Amino acid sequence: MKNKIVILVIATILVSSCVSPKVYKDLESKYASLKKENKKLSEENESLLGANNKTENDYATLKKDYDTAIANRDKLQADYNASKTNLENLKASYDALEKNSSASLAENSKKNRELLAQLEAKEQALEAENIRLENIKSELEQRSNRVTELENMIASKDAAMTQLKNAISKALTDFDGKGLTVEQRDGKVYVSMENKLLFESGSWAVGAQGKKAVQQLGNVLGENPEIAVLIEGHTDDDPYKGTGQISGNWDLSTKRATAIVNILRENNAIVPENLTAAGRGEFAPIASNETAEGKAKNRRIEVILTPKLDEVTKLLNEI
Repeated sequence: MKNKIVILVIATILVSSCVSPKVYKDLESKYASLKKENKKLSEENESLLGANNKTENDYATLKKDYDTAIANRDKLQADYNASKTNLENLKASYDALEKNSSASLAENSKKNRELLAQLEAKEQALEAENIRLENIKSELEQRSNRVTELENMIASKDAAMTQLKNAISKALTDFDGKGLTVEQRDGKVYVSMENKLLFESGSWAVGAQGKKAVQQLGNVLGENPEIAVLIEGHTDDDPYKGTGQISGNWDLSTKRATAIVNILRENNAIVPENLTAAGRGEFAPIASNETAEGKAKNRRIEVILTPKLDEVTKLLNEI
């Protein structure tokens, strides 16, 4: 419908202003270019959402593998305990056979040989069980050490994220009560900035106060080059009423996220490969859109900071 209106307006201008066909064709070309750019931005947004979902799925998989490793360790411990009991039983049986063999030696040579054969078999079984027990014990110790190492690694990353959260909170103290919050959950740090701190209504240009907040956040991120940074733009559910380069809320949220990325990239200490911009439109609200207060909370930028889990993944594969 919008396309028809634009074409109608252009046609009206041509008729009323006697514009040459060449100018009309130039306008048509610009319209086609803008339409192509809009499609490309939508496709890039879908790709970024897919990458975000993959990161969350990878983290959930790592947590599941960790729980499985704990269960395997407990099972090995149970096997070890059972084998130890079996070994003790074999030793007791061995002692009984040895005693009976000594008592029967004088009575019956044949029976003595049978007892000796049984004793030898028990000794072999005992030796085999000792070997199996030692193997289980060794494997248990190795897995236990790797689980401990994994637990320490996860605890270290959690501590590092806590330290990062505290550093960000300290750096952004000036913006307390201005629509900015810093939280830590699920091993990640979430920095949420309401649009009233960053943008004018319908705009993706960052104001002076918002730019200062983003730059101060960037100073902390520049000191943590191993952190992946996802910038998500969010809107309320009111339809976008502006004109020009924006096609809707989703497009607006993407441009706002990209604007934050561009400010962070001004800091040379931040690794560009760690930055991702994504637009979520009105589809990930954190409050009800039935009230003005809820809408204000939903209009926000979320900066999601995730530690790199390559070392954790490698250790899980070794368990």
